[in-house]
Amino acid sequence: MTPIAWAAVGLFVGVYILIATERIHRVAAALGGAALVLGFGVVRSEEAFYSRETGIDWDVIFLLLGMMLVVGVIRRTGVFEFLAIRSAKLARGRPYRVLVLLVLVTAGASALLDNVTTVLLVAPVTLLVCDRLGLNPVPFLIAEALASNIGGTATLVGDPPNIIIASRAGLTFADFLVHLAPIVLVILGAFLLLARFLFRSALVGDPTRADALMALDEREAITDHRLLRRSGVVLALILVGFLLQRQTGVAPSVVAIVGAGVLILLSPLRPQDLVADVEWETLLFFMGLFVLVGALVHVGALEALADVVARTTGGEVGPTLTLMLVASAVISAVVDNIPYVAAMSPVVESLVTTYPALGQDGALWWALALGADLGGNATLVGASANVVIVGIAARNGLHISFVQWLKYGVPTAAMSIAICVPYLLLRYA
Repeated sequence: MTPIAWAAVGLFVGVYILIATERIHRVAAALGGAALVLGFGVVRSEEAFYSRETGIDWDVIFLLLGMMLVVGVIRRTGVFEFLAIRSAKLARGRPYRVLVLLVLVTAGASALLDNVTTVLLVAPVTLLVCDRLGLNPVPFLIAEALASNIGGTATLVGDPPNIIIASRAGLTFADFLVHLAPIVLVILGAFLLLARFLFRSALVGDPTRADALMALDEREAITDHRLLRRSGVVLALILVGFLLQRQTGVAPSVVAIVGAGVLILLSPLRPQDLVADVEWETLLFFMGLFVLVGALVHVGALEALADVVARTTGGEVGPTLTLMLVASAVISAVVDNIPYVAAMSPVVESLVTTYPALGQDGALWWALALGADLGGNATLVGASANVVIVGIAARNGLHISFVQWLKYGVPTAAMSIAICVPYLLLRYA
């Protein structure tokens, strides 16, 4: 690599260390790193702000912004408290049952929506459930982010990297269901068992609070039935727009921001109050992170790593699939998996062209998807849903540290990848 490439890598590593050690706020670290990348000319404004390969992913930013505004309106109807009471009553106030229910709902919804939208919708319910039951919400929020990344792996629309892979490889929604959904179900079951151990300290409830919750009437939580009906219609249309993206060609970001605009027009709420609900810190952190990772793509650092993968295995199916899976998991734990997959897709395409056996049944593409989607669980910067959950927690006075996330994320990612290795080898090699 060139000296400027090594400089970009060094800068990224420095920023990552600051985020991990929390010596300065993660937003300050990300934006400061982005400023240095731009200031020293590693990337120009064209690459940082306008390039789809190396710039800020504005589709992700506006998808987040739109859904944050939508959630802000819906929150004021009282429906999240209704769902919180209802779900806790279904679980009879028992913490592990509550965790299982929230994990299954999150994973299932993430297979139909993108995982960022799902955690934005489920997190407020979780906070209310935990408040009612006197539970620490942090482990529950982390479990939901992990579950959203697992569930989102199963479908084309569930995780943004899958959309990139499908576009590059010409794969369909059905292809993802046939090849990834079966192993995702196995991993989800294993995660529920692992969660019993990982989150055991948080799964101790107060029987008195549980009894009091069972006596509540959740219907009384709804404070604005008219706004709830309007919000329900708009949200349903947004979800339909997400599901029909391939047919309509309309990006989820456009659907979300248009839906937010319509809902703001239909609601009696003041726009300035809704804007105050937006997680601006999360959006700014994403922008800085995208510029930093985009610099690594621009100088060829990620592509150099990909070439090492190709040269190491010599095109042998079993070793290449295994190395692609593990390397993607490790790298996606360090950098956000969206720009990583964007940088890696052309390399995978080249490998499939050079070694046709790797492309049989899309084998190498599935290794990339599983590694990137599931490896992102390891750290709080590895996947978009993780960053969003940390931002929601911070806004509600809850601190999730980098090290705390590792405690839950690394075992989950390791377990997931360990299950995927024999699956890939037995099915494709």
